[in-house]
Amino acid sequence: MKYRLYTTSQKAWDGMFAAMSKAEKSIYLEMYIFANDTNQTHDFFKLLKEKVKSGVEVVIIADAYGSSSLKTQEVKSLRDLGIDFIFFSHWLKRTHRKILIVDNKIAFLGGVNIKEKSRNWRDMQIRLQGAIIKPILKSFANSYKKSGGKRQSILKFSFTPFPKKIKSFIVDNVLGAKNPYYLNRHYRAKIKNAKQSIQIVTPYFLPPRWLIALLDDACRRQVNVEIIIPKNTDIRYLDQVNFLNYCRFSAIGIKFYLSKTMNHAKILLIDDKEVMIGSQNLDILSFGPNLEAGILSSQRTLVNDVKTIIEKWKVEAEPFLGENKKIKITHKIMIFFFRLFYPIL
Repeated sequence: MKYRLYTTSQKAWDGMFAAMSKAEKSIYLEMYIFANDTNQTHDFFKLLKEKVKSGVEVVIIADAYGSSSLKTQEVKSLRDLGIDFIFFSHWLKRTHRKILIVDNKIAFLGGVNIKEKSRNWRDMQIRLQGAIIKPILKSFANSYKKSGGKRQSILKFSFTPFPKKIKSFIVDNVLGAKNPYYLNRHYRAKIKNAKQSIQIVTPYFLPPRWLIALLDDACRRQVNVEIIIPKNTDIRYLDQVNFLNYCRFSAIGIKFYLSKTMNHAKILLIDDKEVMIGSQNLDILSFGPNLEAGILSSQRTLVNDVKTIIEKWKVEAEPFLGENKKIKITHKIMIFFFRLFYPIL
């Protein structure tokens, strides 16, 4: 499997834009946040219009909530040219995925959205080539079907058999007996079976109860559990929720590293042997109703490269030493009401 890692949104956009510019047959894009405000340097809308005019098949799935900033006229201008633009809109369910597939040969996935606000964020997006493209196409086709897509050129990939004897595969939230690569199941198994170390990078730390129990059990087994999390995120009230949680869970032995800049990456590294890179946050939505996607790999070079990036981020971060800082009463009230939506806090 060939790959390349991007550690900021802008670097990922560079790679995605370049791949789309060279597309000859198809561009399939699925985005939680797809905004039309990056055109100063990356005019994705203009590029997609040029590509569909040249005969390239363009299919876009955008989450109705995450991409709500798109104006009706902007979407219409794409559809009028023949682009199959679908808003994923389900009650209490979102497509939180960030996937790009070009010519069925190159794919990108990870945590990177397309929105100007996130341009300089740290993040993790991976560019892939090889046998791994088939399961990515299958995952995209399943998401397309759930979104109401009708094109048989896409739906046919939902019947693609899983390739055998590869060290990397796609995990997602499409639950079913025929899906052996269910995200929730793999997170549980990998953390439960960790022997030496668990390293997590996440922007928001709102773990469900089962994840708290597994991390607690790992600490009791003397597994080294480390979590890199931004000191300040893009959502101010979540900063207080994050703070409350790393105060609580540092007491059970989890080591937290607070990055000084916004880090939107979602990474799980187990025993320096297996790595998962994807769109999933550590919350009940990502492990429940949301559509998510990630790559789980034991490819030695990829694991080592991600390990190097994590260690660099750790050095640049501020270790949380368990200071007993007082939480303002207003924040306590806010957290109380937030529990109505996230009862695991």
